[in-house]
Amino acid sequence: MEYILDTADIKAIKHCNEFYPLSGVTTNPSIIAKENRNFWDIVKEIRDIIGPDKTFFAQTVQKTADKIVEEAVLMNEKSGGDFCVKIPICEEGLKATMELKKLGIKVLMTAIFTPAQALIAAKAGADYVAPYVNRLDNIIGDGCEVVAQIVEQFAIYDLPCKVLAASFKNAEQVHKCALSGCQCVTVTDDVLKAVITHPMTDAAIGGFEKDWQNVYGEKTILDF
Repeated sequence: MEYILDTADIKAIKHCNEFYPLSGVTTNPSIIAKENRNFWDIVKEIRDIIGPDKTFFAQTVQKTADKIVEEAVLMNEKSGGDFCVKIPICEEGLKATMELKKLGIKVLMTAIFTPAQALIAAKAGADYVAPYVNRLDNIIGDGCEVVAQIVEQFAIYDLPCKVLAASFKNAEQVHKCALSGCQCVTVTDDVLKAVITHPMTDAAIGGFEKDWQNVYGEKTILDF
């Protein structure tokens, strides 16, 4: 399982990159626009934090295949490390993906809502597909089940494309997608923190501290 942070908030990226085993950072036009700063400044700051080996995902804002390819090539050159362009599923996006595959530039096909979309994206050469879990749940769909079906399809056809589940609102959704065998999840820092949080864990830690302090006071092992 690869945990990928879904934000362009520099403070959140610094914190999560220090304390969690991140494989990279994803962004999209909405996330970038929220920061309201120069795009390349944001890219540089994120790369400086995560280093060259972790994957940085940025989405094209172009609408035609030739322009998508042009923008992807530029972002790949200027990202300064491992890079993957995000392209929404559509005809122009599929065409661009097939061209980028020839150029050796990685593609995440995003805005996936059905297994059929995911399958054709993988056949076009996408390295990742991003099914939106919570957005499906919001329209009385089953986002985790769609993720499971995509994983099963890729196994049936022996496709190397990874399933990068996205759009999470809680840790339970992340857990269910992990059980389905999806290779990656992209989550906000709040959801990432929720994954390791449990009231019984907090109670256990509190008990350890109380029992130790009852005998040794404020001393730690380093003091002996």
